[in-house]
Amino acid sequence: MSWKDDYRRRRGYHHGNLREALIQAALDLISNKGPSGFTFAEAARYAGVSPAAPYRHYRDRDALMADVARRGFEQFAATLAKAWDEGRPTPLAAFDRLGRAYLGFARTEPAYFSAMFEAGLDLKNFPAVQDAADSAFGVLREACEVLAATLPPGQRPPALMMALHIWSLAHGIASLFGRGDAARRAIPMTPEELLEAATLVYLQGLGFGSTSPAPSTG
Repeated sequence: MSWKDDYRRRRGYHHGNLREALIQAALDLISNKGPSGFTFAEAARYAGVSPAAPYRHYRDRDALMADVARRGFEQFAATLAKAWDEGRPTPLAAFDRLGRAYLGFARTEPAYFSAMFEAGLDLKNFPAVQDAADSAFGVLREACEVLAATLPPGQRPPALMMALHIWSLAHGIASLFGRGDAARRAIPMTPEELLEAATLVYLQGLGFGSTSPAPSTG
């Protein structure tokens, strides 16, 4: 029995659960073939349903991938918000946790991460995905706003600029370590160590650590 037959046996469609079966099929296919390595009909076969069945919920493959990406972003936002924890016990400590949570999600949910960032979806056509992505990014932006507020008023960097820079660092490191093939350059650091060092250098360049933080008003 092939692994595909075994998949269909274990995850056969049950009435009322078609959407969930298709989403799980898409996640497994992404894990095995990448976000662009399978067709809509193949997702139906892996879910154990007819090629016509997915059209009850999705107009095409992109719509299925968008639903997967939306769910991924929603889980991602919840993970980041939990790590940030409204900046407790200190903004810097919470900021470090936030970065680790970003890397942790990419490591533990690679199929969702691929659907979110590598599926090539035009988000103008999927506003629910855009909203979920914005919510996830909003956690990082809020963290940057709180962190920037610890500097004297005349020395506070724009929170959006900070968020974009930190996001680029975290996402780049997550993607770099996510490569499982021989093309990845050997790196003598863990992703968490690399992000911590890069973030420290970045924040020191903005004045964090070289200037006494303003007293907390919270």
